[in-house]
Amino acid sequence: MLILKKNSLLIMVTSLLFFYSCRDIAVPKPKGYFRIDLPSKEYILFKGVDSLSLHLPLSFEYPLYGKISFEDDANPEPGWFNIDFPFCKARIYLTYKNIRNNLAGLMEETYKMNVKNHISKADAINEMLINDPDRKVYGILYDLKGNTATAVQFFVTDSTKHFLRGSLYFSAVPNPDSLAPVNEFFREDIIHMIETLKWKKE
Repeated sequence: MLILKKNSLLIMVTSLLFFYSCRDIAVPKPKGYFRIDLPSKEYILFKGVDSLSLHLPLSFEYPLYGKISFEDDANPEPGWFNIDFPFCKARIYLTYKNIRNNLAGLMEETYKMNVKNHISKADAINEMLINDPDRKVYGILYDLKGNTATAVQFFVTDSTKHFLRGSLYFSAVPNPDSLAPVNEFFREDIIHMIETLKWKKE
């Protein structure tokens, strides 16, 4: 009788352990990010003119889902303009300058503003050379990797009269993992802008 009770107790404890071990154990979900639905690629021509009769001696194609803006307290100088992307709080800041024997100075200024200020936080800075003699478009596109405020910067010039620089920023805390697909999306747009850029005769 005692043996039977001991066996029953052993069976009961074993059964309880078996059923307990088969339960689902709560495991925290890995950190994720919101999915961003990006629009399809479509472009329109910017002819270098805005509603205030500001004329820039250039043209290029920019995304249909972007908006060219000239009116901004942060852009007080002629030649400063933006392309805004409200759907993801992004902006490409653009600055056009006439070259007046100051190309080296403009390139140095661009390096300090767009690259040197981000070196301390960048894991790497890759450079893509831009060289199109047919359109007289030369320059460098910078890819900044890591926890930087901007991931894409560039400048282009014809080396004699025209100089254009740009940088991509988001109104968000920099996070290279969550912004990676969006950075790549706008990097393609920036490359398209550069590939369709034409200087105008003044």
